[in-house]
Amino acid sequence: MTRRDERIRVAVVGTGGIATSSHLPAVQAHGDRVELVAAVDVDPSRVARFCELAGITAGYTDLDEMLAARQPDLVHVCTPPAEHVGQIEAVLSAGSWAWVEKPPCRTLAEFDRITAAEQASGAYASVVFQHRFGSAARHTAALLAAGELGRPLLAQCTTAWYRPPAYFAVPWRGSWASEGGGPTMGHGIHQMDLLLTLLGPWEEVTAIAGRLDRDVETEDVSLALVRFTNGALASITNSILSPREESYLRIDLSDATVELTHLYGYRNSHWTYTAAPGVADDRQRRWRLPEPDLPSSHTAQFSLLLAAMLAGVRPPASGASARRTLELVTALYQSALTGRSVRRAELVPQNPFYHALHGDTAGWAPARSTA
Repeated sequence: MTRRDERIRVAVVGTGGIATSSHLPAVQAHGDRVELVAAVDVDPSRVARFCELAGITAGYTDLDEMLAARQPDLVHVCTPPAEHVGQIEAVLSAGSWAWVEKPPCRTLAEFDRITAAEQASGAYASVVFQHRFGSAARHTAALLAAGELGRPLLAQCTTAWYRPPAYFAVPWRGSWASEGGGPTMGHGIHQMDLLLTLLGPWEEVTAIAGRLDRDVETEDVSLALVRFTNGALASITNSILSPREESYLRIDLSDATVELTHLYGYRNSHWTYTAAPGVADDRQRRWRLPEPDLPSSHTAQFSLLLAAMLAGVRPPASGASARRTLELVTALYQSALTGRSVRRAELVPQNPFYHALHGDTAGWAPARSTA
């Protein structure tokens, strides 16, 4: 591992939109601690464009070749979901850490392969769950943990986005084999991860899902009811059919309502706290959002990942902390496709949904709604 007086050597695999729009700015924002040493993409012209934009010359079309030649400390994995598990295993086997875009993989079985690769190598794989790391979310999590807002009772978690039919012209989108799932897996996972960060472990999920309008194998909407270990109840909506896009989170507690309204990222101003009648003013003052205002972003999470690397400790959004979100996603699909409630304890290797989110290799083909 890099010494504290050296910059961390970073590489990027998959040089498409998310690498350019989010990962490269995160690296550049930490230029005093990070050196971008290589990029990998199966498309030579795409990796060449990325290298030109990033100001580097080491472009590769083969991950193993890059790992051997450049020996990075950290690899940003920005490829389609079906590629993740094998690439993460290769990165960890080479002794590098991985930072992987959501979803980290397609199934719990694949996630447990990543865990085994961590244990064999001593390196770690962290997931991009950046909504945990804005200043407002961290402040809210601390208030909840301290009981400052009272007992959690009821929550709403909405990812209402819009993706036109042309969005699915990209071959790997909308397929169980290549993407793993639909908006529940690929879009709503961010807001659901934030919900779990604030409310803690869940116990039971009851869900429905449908393919109402898009020509895909997977769902294009899902709805779920969740029972949490602390007794709170939550509703979850995931959609890519919503022309007025919104990401919304509301938690009603015995002493306050917390609300977050944003789209793809938030600042402090997107959060509000409403006190229950009778809550003292001096207590409400402790709820005030902190300064500075750190937006939810790849850059915010990257800073904590680098700190963990320098300390040689497990980074945030990895291991069991990341697996719990994929568990919720898995249970939601299982409930929607079987028509019954699913408890967390059921998510074991003997369960077919542990191995595929549609539960079998034949896939899911519900009748299109004609309403």
